[in-house]
Amino acid sequence: MSKKETYSINLAILLCLVVGVYIFTNPSKPHIPLLSPETKPLKFGFDLGDNYFDTYKLASDQNLGDLLLWQGISWDSIIKLDKLSTDIFSIRKFRANKPFTVIRKDSCSSPHCIVYEPNKYTYVKYHIDTLDIAVVEQQYETCIETAAGLISSSLWLAMKDAGLAGNIIDKMEDAMASSVDFHHTQKGDMFKLVFERRYMDGKPIGYGEVISAAFKNDSGEHFSVFYENDKYAGFYDLEGRPTKSTFLRAPLKYSRISSRYNPRRFHPIKKRRIPHLGTDYAAAIGTPIYAVADGVIEIAGYSKNNGKYVKIRHNDIYQTQYLHMHRFAKNIRKGVRVKQGQVIGQVGQTGLATGPHVCFRFWKYGRQVNHLKENFPPKNPLPKDQLPDFYVQRDSLLKVLEAVPYPEVETPLYSSLEK
Repeated sequence: MSKKETYSINLAILLCLVVGVYIFTNPSKPHIPLLSPETKPLKFGFDLGDNYFDTYKLASDQNLGDLLLWQGISWDSIIKLDKLSTDIFSIRKFRANKPFTVIRKDSCSSPHCIVYEPNKYTYVKYHIDTLDIAVVEQQYETCIETAAGLISSSLWLAMKDAGLAGNIIDKMEDAMASSVDFHHTQKGDMFKLVFERRYMDGKPIGYGEVISAAFKNDSGEHFSVFYENDKYAGFYDLEGRPTKSTFLRAPLKYSRISSRYNPRRFHPIKKRRIPHLGTDYAAAIGTPIYAVADGVIEIAGYSKNNGKYVKIRHNDIYQTQYLHMHRFAKNIRKGVRVKQGQVIGQVGQTGLATGPHVCFRFWKYGRQVNHLKENFPPKNPLPKDQLPDFYVQRDSLLKVLEAVPYPEVETPLYSSLEK
């Protein structure tokens, strides 16, 4: 369910969340009905009592055709399924260590269907007898939930302690990417947020979107609410200004600064004083590196000192550079236009590097500067004619957010609006 669908269904219902519970259901799918005593339990649409189910995983060195032959499916049927599935969901897309289910009428009969689950929300049915293939999107519910936490060491750990997983932490950072410096959080900083969590058969299966968020530190309280209409979509502060500026504060998430911009740094490899005109962010090899702003790639290449690196021109004033990459992202090459937040490569240790990190360099008017001391220009605020509608949505979302208390103890709190 998109954010726009969520809010356009009935934004006013969020007001009820302050004193009660509301569960959004995916509008494209019916609500899962309760089973009556006469209803037979089903799995993948098949009667559990009349069918036999076996689950397998394809080994990395195993051929799918051989495995299906061993299961009793004829080679002729395998070839036909392969051809029919090409334009629907090819059986060649079966991945190693990902489960698929073989369905029989009993434990001794030949399979009449194979079911593959490419993700939590979808399964594909390959009917062997009729040579029919169906892609089925599973029913799920989206619940509005809340979380709050107190930082004792890092935002990552505080949010993990609050029962939240990595992708929702990503989305909170995205929501407040420019208003809060997440690389300089301090003990005692606090956060709270309203977000979507998806459920299937009463079990959580993943997250939807962040709807609103707040972060409180020594510089005050920062808010971010999502707003979308036919022309605009994104996170805004309480006055309708985008919470993202033209530049992100860092090219990585969940990383730490291992070496700062220092014109008098002693080089750890060359053993002499050499200016360090960048900021090093330490992270594991393979960690995604993001473009900090829109721009065009000037260089995606290799040099002895820089290793694999990318240089981006953002406008007539600013350029950025990302050094020591493990590899470039797909289609990253000279002349390609990239967007803010787009993955351009992975953290590595190529060139002159003592450990896995990205050395991030920032140019202003052709001169390298310390980007952490720059005041980046903000993006354009919402036009005045959009503000009345924005204020309506903002106020509704704030009522929900304000009902979530900040922690008063040094243990992060977690709450769900589903009781």
